[in-house]
Amino acid sequence: MDFIATHSPGKALDLGCGTGTNVITLAQNGWQVTGIDFARRAIAIARRKTQQAGVLSDLRVEDVSKLRGITGPFDLILDLGCFHTLSSATRQNYVPNLVRLLSPGGTYLMYAFFKEVGDNGPGILSTDLDLLSRHLVLVQRQDGTERGWRPSAWFTYRRQTLNA
Repeated sequence: MDFIATHSPGKALDLGCGTGTNVITLAQNGWQVTGIDFARRAIAIARRKTQQAGVLSDLRVEDVSKLRGITGPFDLILDLGCFHTLSSATRQNYVPNLVRLLSPGGTYLMYAFFKEVGDNGPGILSTDLDLLSRHLVLVQRQDGTERGWRPSAWFTYRRQTLNA
């Protein structure tokens, strides 16, 4: 909500959009939104919810590491809990698509929780942040906890402008 309050509406992509809560919020605030999720059931629910909310959006069943047929550029790419569920190999495919679709000067807003080295479950490591930082500039990091115990953070990255 802080981002929406401080940025003019534009074109947004919600990766791992689930049942569309953030798609609806962005659309209600003037954004042109595309939502992607691999779960057909989640997209079906999102379509129903966006229709009930009276907002337009483009909702697609798609693999976030492939993003076939998705064209940018997007001013905002939102990822609330998708990146941290991907395998290391899938993250290697995800990041180039992220860069391809994000407009120069565009914002990548990500929420993720951390895991310990050797933990095979979801979560990110410092090496994942290094991967992102090779392609995007970290603007802000706000640390917190997931459900009061697991370290997590909000990350704001920006793609450098073509002139930079």
